[in-house]
Amino acid sequence: MSAGSRDAPAGPSPDFWQERFASHRTPWDRGEVNPALEPLIAQGLFPAGARVLVPGCGAGHEVARLAAAGCRVLAVDYAPAAVALTRERLARAGLVAEVIEADLLAWTPPAPLDGVWEQACLCALHPDHWVAYATRLAGWMAPGGTLALLAVQAEREGRREGLVEGPPYHCDINAMRALFSASAWTWPKPPYRGRTHPSGFAELQIVLVRAGAYNIV
Repeated sequence: MSAGSRDAPAGPSPDFWQERFASHRTPWDRGEVNPALEPLIAQGLFPAGARVLVPGCGAGHEVARLAAAGCRVLAVDYAPAAVALTRERLARAGLVAEVIEADLLAWTPPAPLDGVWEQACLCALHPDHWVAYATRLAGWMAPGGTLALLAVQAEREGRREGLVEGPPYHCDINAMRALFSASAWTWPKPPYRGRTHPSGFAELQIVLVRAGAYNIV
């Protein structure tokens, strides 16, 4: 659950995420593949040969599963310890994916993406950076590509008015609709499937399809 800009003042620093992964203090990590991914693979939303990005790849559980499904996976994280964990996981399984240490607000993929598994990046970014990140995702995605968004529901009781708390940051559904607007994405009809995370928050599963032209940024 790590991404962001090295120069940005808002949100956790790169050292914050590096320390968490290096010390294995990662309560958001289930220790296994997110159960929401398997049905999407079975439905053909991430087919063999598809170029799929896993932003904020963390320990790489989903990276390995997508690679095993035959996807051409790009896994990006800016914590060196997370990159190392993902590479180790792939090596143990005899799988191949491109694992990159980079800032997703500065990095650009080499070619259009067919899919994105967005589980842990958006909710780790301070909301000040959400518009920039969502704009980049839209620019990277080929028309008809799939964005599987796991929108974390982490609104905290007793929060002070105007205070943004996280990570993970609460991904309000109305904020998600504004970020991933209908001018760029085709939205499914609600309600959206929810799943409780072992850490106590919940995830709304929303599968969006890219509309319009490819315009890499």
